[in-house]
Amino acid sequence: MSALIHALVLNGQGGVTKELNSPEQVRDWKKEDGLLWLHLDYQLEDAADYLKSAAISDFAFQSLTADETRPRVVADGDCTLMFLRGVNLNPEQTPDDMVSIRLCVQEHLIVSTRHRRLLSVSALAESLRQAKGPKDASSLVCQLSENLTSRMQDVLDNLEDQLDQFEEDVDTHAKQHDHNALSQVRRQTIGLKRYIRPQKDALRTLISEQPSWLKDEDSSRVHETINHLVRYLEELDLNIERAQIIQQEVTGLVSDQLNKRMYVMSIVAALFLPLGFLTGLLGVNIGGIPGTESDTAFTTFVISLLVLTGVIGVFFKMKKWL
Repeated sequence: MSALIHALVLNGQGGVTKELNSPEQVRDWKKEDGLLWLHLDYQLEDAADYLKSAAISDFAFQSLTADETRPRVVADGDCTLMFLRGVNLNPEQTPDDMVSIRLCVQEHLIVSTRHRRLLSVSALAESLRQAKGPKDASSLVCQLSENLTSRMQDVLDNLEDQLDQFEEDVDTHAKQHDHNALSQVRRQTIGLKRYIRPQKDALRTLISEQPSWLKDEDSSRVHETINHLVRYLEELDLNIERAQIIQQEVTGLVSDQLNKRMYVMSIVAALFLPLGFLTGLLGVNIGGIPGTESDTAFTTFVISLLVLTGVIGVFFKMKKWL
């Protein structure tokens, strides 16, 4: 399987002039041909051949093929290295296990790598094939950042809907509380926050460094993307607090239920404690037990126990223990 996902040469009008299919074609590409967007799966063997044919620096090569990355922006000569994350919408995957994409951006060349599929990248490439995409490196990076950010909204909305349902279940006592599901929501929320916060800082670094390929009119788009990320972080912080409150309420409800059961058991034990003492006392197998010669002794004893139980019950009622 080839590491090449696509190698698109842009025509500067939002479309594609041609697609390259081999390291030799990438090596023969020239700046005059148009902006080249080379997108690779860095874990496949021939990824190194394509990266070497793109003539990037050793530092950029190592960065684009690293196993683990954190969202950030790093300058490397004429190249700007960008490490971004997008929510994981692949089947049987959790959104908080965010997918990494690494970019080496120059004015006439963009090299990006990933391992797991990102719908944001696929949608951007398809828009270029339909001649409805970005025209240059600046607008392409801005559009990619916007796509990565916009797809987070549905994930956050889903987390909020789950928390709304948990709150309704707690308020109405509709069903048994699912502690595992609530814990999963908290883990996903914390996982998303782990990458969204540094991604916001990375885009701010991009604005502050203002590389030569980033146009002034696109800086406002990056600012708007940063604002969206700030809002997402605020929503995640709120969701974490809501999840903690729900957990506390659930713990309180379980504790109340346990206390009520223990209280009932304590009352029952208190009612039968004197009765057990008396029956145990009269059941000892030694001489001198009163009533052994009387035919009415057992009846009298039972009536006495009932009266004693009633007296204890009245006492508990007066004390408002019942």
